[in-house]
Amino acid sequence: MVEMPKYVLEILKTLAAGGHEAWCVGGCIRDSLLGRIPEDWDVTTDALPEETLALFPGRAVPTGLRHGTVTVRLPGSNPVEVTTYRVDGAYHDHRRPESVSFTRSLEEDLKRRDFTVNAMALGLDGTLRDPFGGQMDLRRGILRCVGDPDRRFQEDALRILRGLRFAAVLGFSIDPATADGLHRSRALLEEIASERIWAELQKLLCGKAAAAILREYPDVLGVFWPEVLPMVGFDQRNRHHCFDVWEHTLRALEAVEPEMVLRCTMLLHDIGKPSCFTMDAEGNGHFYGHPAVSRDLADGMLRRLKCGNADRETVLRLVEWHDRNIPRTDRGLRRALRALGEEDLRRLLAVKRADNLAQAVEFRGMQKEINLAEDMMNRLLEEKACVSLGQLAVNGRDLTELGYAGPAVGQILNRLLDAVVEGVAPNNREALLQYIQKMETSK
Repeated sequence: MVEMPKYVLEILKTLAAGGHEAWCVGGCIRDSLLGRIPEDWDVTTDALPEETLALFPGRAVPTGLRHGTVTVRLPGSNPVEVTTYRVDGAYHDHRRPESVSFTRSLEEDLKRRDFTVNAMALGLDGTLRDPFGGQMDLRRGILRCVGDPDRRFQEDALRILRGLRFAAVLGFSIDPATADGLHRSRALLEEIASERIWAELQKLLCGKAAAAILREYPDVLGVFWPEVLPMVGFDQRNRHHCFDVWEHTLRALEAVEPEMVLRCTMLLHDIGKPSCFTMDAEGNGHFYGHPAVSRDLADGMLRRLKCGNADRETVLRLVEWHDRNIPRTDRGLRRALRALGEEDLRRLLAVKRADNLAQAVEFRGMQKEINLAEDMMNRLLEEKACVSLGQLAVNGRDLTELGYAGPAVGQILNRLLDAVVEGVAPNNREALLQYIQKMETSK
């Protein structure tokens, strides 16, 4: 049973009262049938754009007239895209049709869509139009192209990545013919803007079946991130690792929460291993320096896809730190908290936990160390241990009153924080002012 919001029903009723067919279509129907709450609702109709505009005076704006789209926003509601039934013309850029022609046939409109689960329409009276078996594919957990997969992907190459994203998020398997088309057409992703690829990849990585999909389609990922491909099948020749680099990466990825920064970190944390590989006289593999190499490779990869600076810098920091020893003392944890902050230190512990869980079973004892470090960190935070400039018992005003100015203020504050973090000085105002005098006399 699909329950449409009142504002969507009102739009359908208004179009019907004007003598037009109108249906909810696409992802909103798919998600509703899966018991998920749709992010937005789309309507398709035989009304021409100008007819839709006339039916919603003051409530509709032309947002894509060339493709027949008008956006309707009723009072107190979310915007709804209302698009005229259409047939797409030729695609020359593997992204958008050069032209469209309007049609009076709902089925013709559904025929142009990407996957069967997105090619269903629901009417005002509850009638479901499903000419391509989308509902059955939903029940069976299958992602299948509408018609010829090669044609669908040639029309819009982003559908290649969207298909993987849908399968990862929904936990669906991909129909064999569609899967073959994905592999054959993967090079078309070179024609797609980096920002669009990044938007889809983030959603894919956070899907519940992300690891399973990446395991089957590394060649697709390799179109825009060729640095991934050397990991596939790379034998680590190390007793700590019973999996090759790619399989270890995927198992680590699925061992962290579905949060983009964590998932991206796990995907890239060992990206530099193949280029760092050496083997000792006993035949054991080593990857000296791989965190720094992985960080540099990941930096280029994330910049290429126009990842935001804040997320990129966080991922790079976690990749660089992922192989460092876990702090075992209060001082060590204070240092880590100062360097990373609470949020990223918690992320780092999650990264190390997942990295360890993806190793050979007999080497997973690090879990106890990680839990202990987490307990110690929580205690320090509860005790309000000073690990940031904002927590210091003195501030810039205090130093200004002592006659310091300019860069010297920040430099001294950082030296004071070092002293507190290292346990050399307590974090109280009198002691820190005395420490400043001591610094001055020792010059």
